[in-house]
Amino acid sequence: MTQLAGKDGTDSTLRAAQAALAAEHASVYGYGALGGRLEDDRLRDATAASDAHRARRDALVRTVRDLGGTPVVAQAAYALPFAVRDPASAMRLAAVLEERVAGVYSDLVRAAGGSLRQDAAGALREAAVRAARWRGTGVAFPGLTEKAAPPEDTAEAGATGVTH
Repeated sequence: MTQLAGKDGTDSTLRAAQAALAAEHASVYGYGALGGRLEDDRLRDATAASDAHRARRDALVRTVRDLGGTPVVAQAAYALPFAVRDPASAMRLAAVLEERVAGVYSDLVRAAGGSLRQDAAGALREAAVRAARWRGTGVAFPGLTEKAAPPEDTAEAGATGVTH
């Protein structure tokens, strides 16, 4: 990465990179929890997504260090926003994970400059594509949908991603 500094010269880039790293830790955990409920093609999709999140996580660890920070570590466990009991709820969780990751990458795109911004934009795009595949439909502005409150009548309502 040739330019890691934020566009405004503050530590907002480091904060955004740390948030993206924390989201990647949570995604790796989440995919581990939902993988046991999927079979065949969907299990392969989940494995590929998990591998992609691990690779992004590892890259973000290096980025945070390059920015002068100490990378946040993964929690021992994360609270899932709803119970994963069957393939449908597993696919719904995968979409929620991807939407959350897209949200933090949109923040990193906004805070970063240079190659880090390009990398963050690529990660945002990848997460948005995976979310659309899991959900079966896309959104107009990926990375911004999770900033709005979810509908009250969905299982995602009240989901906070709080760690144990």
